[in-house]
Amino acid sequence: MNVTMEVQKSESPTTLAEPKPLSQTVRIGRSLMRSKTGMIGFAILLCVVLMAVFAPYLAPHNPSQIAASKRLIPPVWMEKGTMEHPLGTDNLGRDVLSRIIYGSQISLLVGIFAVAVAGLIGVVLGLVSGYYGGWIDKLISRVVDAFLAIPNILFILVILAVLGPGLFTLILVIGATNWVKYARILRSEVLRVKELDYVRAARSVGAKDWRIIVRHVLPNVISPFIVVSTLSVATTIILEASLSFLGMGIQSPTVTWGGMLSDGRQYLATSWWVATFPGIAITITVLGIIFLGDWLRDILDPRMKTK
Repeated sequence: MNVTMEVQKSESPTTLAEPKPLSQTVRIGRSLMRSKTGMIGFAILLCVVLMAVFAPYLAPHNPSQIAASKRLIPPVWMEKGTMEHPLGTDNLGRDVLSRIIYGSQISLLVGIFAVAVAGLIGVVLGLVSGYYGGWIDKLISRVVDAFLAIPNILFILVILAVLGPGLFTLILVIGATNWVKYARILRSEVLRVKELDYVRAARSVGAKDWRIIVRHVLPNVISPFIVVSTLSVATTIILEASLSFLGMGIQSPTVTWGGMLSDGRQYLATSWWVATFPGIAITITVLGIIFLGDWLRDILDPRMKTK
């Protein structure tokens, strides 16, 4: 009888094992695949990054090569257009397509590194201000108020006029004048997190302040920073293009989308393609970053979830 019961138990269906929880990377990947705007933004940004990295192999011509005999050739689909220059040439005979491809390098460099500089300054000051409070918080808050009182673009123009334009200078100036929003966001988040039980527990057992900030506070306040910094890359690209358009950004012969816009503005009535195509490149790139930033906001900010 006992043998029969043991056999029946062995033949009975076993309990199904619980599925293993998905890793954070897999969950984010699946969420991205389900988001149309996120996928569009990711695809656009990926294409721009690949275009910048492989510019020497993708560009059909030297972007700085001047050919007076080929100046203002129209795009290939227009009369007198040629396959040699699919998007036409500018007023100096330089290939527009090649210049757009090479211009993506400067836009990404300035956008990413300027945001990195601003983010580093803002994160440090925001953490210190929110965690310690007191006179440190008041001092940093007054500095923030001073930066907010001056129009950002005007501040940058004054500094560039003193220091002179250049890639390294532009990155530092934009980074040093755009840290305020990161500091304000981090400060408000730290004020909330530092009163939670696990932070108080770490403080009660004698953990050092820097250890509490790095291991307990920062990981729980970094999500809003990631979202804002992603969107700030788009605004920084526009800012760099605006400064180059005004002649205060990166100077020729370095190719920038803003510089191309500046070169082509006087030919809009007769040779529209000189300024139109770099403008389209800026628009598409910025939209891609905004789409990706909106998806990141939905993923990283629980308050934005609609479920």
